[in-house]
Amino acid sequence: MKSIHLIVVGKLKDKNLDVLESDYLKRVKNPSLQIHEVKSIEERLEEEALEVIKKIDSIGKGHIVLLAEKGKQFDSPGFSKWLYSNLESHSNVFFVIGGASGHGQAIQEKANECISLGQLTYPHKIARLLFVEQIYRATTINDGHPYHK
Repeated sequence: MKSIHLIVVGKLKDKNLDVLESDYLKRVKNPSLQIHEVKSIEERLEEEALEVIKKIDSIGKGHIVLLAEKGKQFDSPGFSKWLYSNLESHSNVFFVIGGASGHGQAIQEKANECISLGQLTYPHKIARLLFVEQIYRATTINDGHPYHK
C-alpha cells in the first residue's frame, strides 16, 4: 500500500489544531498518511528523522522531500499531480518539516527534492496543519471530488 509519511518536530499540543488535524487525517484513506513526531532538540531532529525513514523504508526506495521556504512551489492541482506521480514511482513518500534552523546537511544529502508551502514563514504547528490539509486536498483533486472548488 502506498504511504505518505510526515516527519515533524515535537508534539501538537494545541487541542484546537489537533481536532482540525485529526479531522483531515480521518479523511485521507488512500494513500495512508502517517505523522511521525520527533524530539524538538535541533541536533536530534535530523538523526531521528533519518531513523524513522530507515525503519519504514529499509530498502531505500522511498522518496524524501524536505519542506523549506526555498523549495519548489505548486498550486494545489499541480501539487496533487506531483504527489501522485511520486506515489506511482515510490511506495513511500516522506515529507520532513525542519526545525527552526532549517534542515541539517545529512538530511539534505539524503533528500530527493525540496518543496515549499510558499514564501511566507509559518510556525511549525501551523505549517503541519496546512500541509496535512494540502495532502487531503490533493487526494480530493485526484479523485475528482468537489472539495477543491
